Amino acid sequence: MEKVYLDSEVGEVILRKGRGWKRITLRVSPRTGVTVSMPWFVPYKTGLELFFKKKDWVLETIDRQRNKMVDRPILSPEEIEAMRKEAKRILPARLAELAKKYSFEYNQVRIKNNVSNWGSCSRKGNINLNLNLMRVPDDLRDYVILHELCHLRYPNHGSDFHALLESLCPGHRAKEKELRKYRLF
Repeated sequence: MEKVYLDSEVGEVILRKGRGWKRITLRVSPRTGVTVSMPWFVPYKTGLELFFKKKDWVLETIDRQRNKMVDRPILSPEEIEAMRKEAKRILPARLAELAKKYSFEYNQVRIKNNVSNWGSCSRKGNINLNLNLMRVPDDLRDYVILHELCHLRYPNHGSDFHALLESLCPGHRAKEKELRKYRLF
């Protein structure tokens, strides 16, 4: 269930209820706007009160995101589809090449349009890669792929994981920091 509140400064604020949700959350996203999510039994008024209480933070976050978006325009659906085709052609081949070079075995690879991560690795050995990796330099793309491959051996970010990643990708911490410049939110 959803209601929309129109704020004079922020614009649309979506108040969304869901079964199984345990807490009230406030999110600001350049893609989906301002959303207050809450358990189904919580009154919409309570969600709106949270928005008003955090309105200064919401405005600051919107401004910060707009400043970041200057260098990273949001792509049209057609541009995303073209990038997806290119990613499906390039990323699985590069994953296979690096896996073979360093003796890793994975199960499946999927290309996704994630907002919050560049890649992930499941306990079943499936690897997901973000199609937005096509927008970063090759060395950072390889860093993300090697990072996910290392999770096949160490499904955490412990010292053994970082030692393995450093042996395969020297200076990986600097690459991780550089990759933040390309974050899509």
